[in-house]
Amino acid sequence: MQRPIIVGISGASGLIYAVRTLKFLLFADCEVDVVCSRASYQVWRDEMHAPMPMEPTEQERFWREQTGESTGKLRCHAFGNIGASIASGSYRTRGMLIIPCSMATVGKLAAGLSSDLLERAADVQIKEGRTLVLVPRETPLSLIHLRNLTTLAECGVRIVPAIPAWYQQPRTIEDLVDFVIGRALDQLDIEHDLFTRWNPL
Repeated sequence: MQRPIIVGISGASGLIYAVRTLKFLLFADCEVDVVCSRASYQVWRDEMHAPMPMEPTEQERFWREQTGESTGKLRCHAFGNIGASIASGSYRTRGMLIIPCSMATVGKLAAGLSSDLLERAADVQIKEGRTLVLVPRETPLSLIHLRNLTTLAECGVRIVPAIPAWYQQPRTIEDLVDFVIGRALDQLDIEHDLFTRWNPL
């Protein structure tokens, strides 16, 4: 039996990464727990010019509509619900992916701070020795950002910057996005065909 995957969506720009990630995982019939940070709601409104519902049941319908997928198992959690299943180390998972990941989230995780459910769930993955993958979306990176990312990397967190490659000859924005998502899913050992792998022969 496959364990669930936690997808955290923080308040970084680039929420298309989150939509495409959920689309792939649901299409692949995965079990997914989703938690958004408080800031992500404002970023969604700014980027998509529409509101994102906060109530978990409404948000589940929202993500189904955004992804166009009816398969898989999807559970959404309110950012303030620190009593949710994903806040406990006894809730077994395949790991967690935060995509996109803001530098504010990186900073709090590096300091061991948990001010909402997203951060608590990520902290649980670290303390339980499970795979935590961050897809930071910021440029340029300050020395503080780099030190925080180094601290997390030293704890075993996988850092996958939102930097696409060009050897797969991308033709659309979705091609560029899917390459980053695919590399992030590689860290969780999830099979996919989101891009053509390098083969010089």
